[in-house]
Amino acid sequence: MTETDIEASRAPLMDHIYELRTRLIWSLATFLVLFVLFFWLSKDIYGLLVEPYGRVAGPDARLIYTAPQEYFFTEMRVALFTAAFFSLPVVFTQLYRFVAPGLYKREKAAFAPYLFATPVFFALGALMVYYVVMPNLLRFFISMQVAKQPGQPQIEMLPRVSEYLSLVMTLIFAFGITFQMPVVLTLLGNVGIVTSQFLISKWRYATVVIGAVAAVLTPPDLFSMATLVVPGLMLYGLSILSVMYIERQRGKALAVRDDEG
Repeated sequence: MTETDIEASRAPLMDHIYELRTRLIWSLATFLVLFVLFFWLSKDIYGLLVEPYGRVAGPDARLIYTAPQEYFFTEMRVALFTAAFFSLPVVFTQLYRFVAPGLYKREKAAFAPYLFATPVFFALGALMVYYVVMPNLLRFFISMQVAKQPGQPQIEMLPRVSEYLSLVMTLIFAFGITFQMPVVLTLLGNVGIVTSQFLISKWRYATVVIGAVAAVLTPPDLFSMATLVVPGLMLYGLSILSVMYIERQRGKALAVRDDEG
């Protein structure tokens, strides 16, 4: 290879590096701007996150913090978590713009819908946590309180602000990731890596994997695990139906092409 060939190959590589740097700067700048905004709104956002506990525990609901700096760092974590959540569409868009020049037109058309579906399904997982999982989980935990009786001390649940946030963030992350299952499996089905028959034949393994993911990502109690396993199995079934639909549409397109040929 001559020196001219080396310089020619180095030029496209540097162009890709500059392009990647630009995309990373846009993503990071978006995250930082959102972090500043959401830190200013962190008390309101935390109040929104704690609203399920208020509904379940009633007007006497209380949360505590046991270290002077705990609530401040909790607000920072709220801002970080919220900024990361809302910057996802920008990050995915920048990623798509980076890889799009190397894709064929058909690949771009196949990939674009999933760019939109990823944050949407993550948001659906977060909404399920907020409206379904957290209220029922809190009712279960509150039911374990023990009223004061002769010879027995009162056992009352007084959540710390940081631990409550950790629980909410863990569940939102777990459900957000699990709700990506239809997106990922449908994409794999669209490019021909998996088929509906393959997914049907592997449902036992999928059940084990979903259970393992639930055990790792949720709090260590059976109730929390069940709230993730059941929707996970339903999403796996939805993935199978989605891949079946893609295969049916692909079959129709091939039939039309054969008729035209």
